[in-house]
Amino acid sequence: MGYVSRFGRRPNEYASKSSHGYIIRDPDIQYFLSEECELPTTSEDVEFSRHTIVNHEQINPNPIQHIFTFDGGYTEVAVKKEFPSSTVSFFQFGASAIRISDLEEISYKPFIDPADMEKLKTIERFKLTLPTKNVTLKSESDLINSVRKTIYNFFMNQPKGEKENFLSTLKWFIFEEYNSHPNSTWNLASCPSCSHSNIEIKRSLLDKDFSIKCPNCRDSIYLTDVFRLHEAIDNELGAGGILGYLTNLLEHILLIHIIKSILSIQQSLLKNTLFLKDGPLAFFGQTANLHKPMRKLVVYLKEHHNIYMAGLEKSGAFVEHAHEISQKLKPGSVLLLDNDYIYKYIIPGKADSANPYARSSYYGAKVIFKSRDERMYVVTLPTKDADIILKPKKDDYFNIDIVLQNIEKLKCDMYENALIPIALVNKLVSLSNHPSSVILEKFAKKSIC
Repeated sequence: MGYVSRFGRRPNEYASKSSHGYIIRDPDIQYFLSEECELPTTSEDVEFSRHTIVNHEQINPNPIQHIFTFDGGYTEVAVKKEFPSSTVSFFQFGASAIRISDLEEISYKPFIDPADMEKLKTIERFKLTLPTKNVTLKSESDLINSVRKTIYNFFMNQPKGEKENFLSTLKWFIFEEYNSHPNSTWNLASCPSCSHSNIEIKRSLLDKDFSIKCPNCRDSIYLTDVFRLHEAIDNELGAGGILGYLTNLLEHILLIHIIKSILSIQQSLLKNTLFLKDGPLAFFGQTANLHKPMRKLVVYLKEHHNIYMAGLEKSGAFVEHAHEISQKLKPGSVLLLDNDYIYKYIIPGKADSANPYARSSYYGAKVIFKSRDERMYVVTLPTKDADIILKPKKDDYFNIDIVLQNIEKLKCDMYENALIPIALVNKLVSLSNHPSSVILEKFAKKSIC
């Protein structure tokens, strides 16, 4: 890393223009690249004979009447660019609700009235501002505790028009209070303050503010600390590493909150409601352990009510692979992605039955679906097994035909292989680099004292 001129009296130090020659001529590097590295196979090498392709069957009548879609976004802006630079991040996420009958009614009209489109834009937005680097709350000692308190306060605030806050939903979720025999404890890996390990958060001992005292240092441990995001924050380097994990987490909490509300208001709605999440059905990074209670929740819902749920990917290795093999799949066919296929054709590496793909993060399994109008979708669907299924069968996926049938109905020509509700909710909550981030940067600079 070169020297930087701070006052303009001396030049910047720039990288060498010839040092690459030492790397190219190094025999160890030459051997490493030529003998020890390999690339994933191309689409021409894909053989389907050892893998499962099934036909998508139409289900009549279609039980789905309502669709909830979840998406979110964030942007990080500088509130102080001179040393030491400081940043904050703005999050916006939400849920969009549409009725299948409204969608079908519009599809038969020669011209779409703006009032009809408004029926498809029913959305609830939520906003969060998070200190990211060299910004602390006035009440907290450092960045780590400032981030913890900010997330906790957000979860404590009651959503507009709701009787319960997100912390009530989190407690209901991790302790499985929907079950007749809820869990009594949740094990937290370490205290955020003193790093004391294996702390039991007992459901019965949670205060009204959803916190307990650390048995070692007596500092407060918030229920939101189960996300373990504090482990990925550094007081000097900042909290930039948690932003993607937090976005996915907030989308999930909103999904769980709506499911909880439906169960308390009218359980029968679950039998005709489809939940669509932007991105795979998984928790990542520090939050990955939450895939276990999420898997238990969807299995419980399937057994006692019903659950129609899917995650749809818009980019990444699986989407690129789906595009590459699109000509090899027949319209209306579904490729069930097993562990061997994923590591042979999509993710570089060796398939390991003891450590399968997504074992520690997903609560479902992926398929590649080619619709009858030849659109390609990468879909994650919940599965009935308590763990990742190495070679899934069609019956292992919850309501696969009904979910795919409705995904097919939601086609949108605005973008490639897009779906109407996901395109709408993304448009309504996403934050662009320009002008959103520029405006938010000016707003943050003006607002922070």
